[in-house]
Amino acid sequence: MTDEAKMAAVTAPEQGRSLGDGSTGPAVEESPGAPPKGSSQAAVGGVKKTDNVGVETAEEATEPSEPDINELCNDMFTKMAVYLQGELTATCEDYKLLENMNKLTSLKYLEMKEIAVNINRNLKDLNQKYASLQPYLDQINQIEEQVAALEQAAYRLDAYSKKLEAKFKKLEKR
Repeated sequence: MTDEAKMAAVTAPEQGRSLGDGSTGPAVEESPGAPPKGSSQAAVGGVKKTDNVGVETAEEATEPSEPDINELCNDMFTKMAVYLQGELTATCEDYKLLENMNKLTSLKYLEMKEIAVNINRNLKDLNQKYASLQPYLDQINQIEEQVAALEQAAYRLDAYSKKLEAKFKKLEKR
């Protein structure tokens, strides 16, 4: 029971009425020391305080009838059930999406693994071919060195032959 209802229960018997009968009427009877209806009053939690004398007067608080409360409770529980069902559905959808994303990611990683395995296999094949060609490559390097040495010898021989020719021409002129 709220403070307003308690206050109304206290003041209602004094006015000759009970809260349970559902009757309506003036909320507060004016007491002889109460200020006139036009004076300023401050409402605090169902109790009205007056400025002049400090006499408190109360308003009668009426509670909603039982069918209204039951209807409101049923409405609240129905809406809460719909809300919770929506939250659960959204969560389930999020998990389904996450599951699908995980499956796609797993498939992508499997594809990448296959590609990596193929690259590894091809690299091993290339290394084996390179190893089998290595003696020939060494021979090519040796031949290249010999050709370079032969070329140097040819240049020297050419230079020597030019010197000999020059000497021969010199001797011939004499």
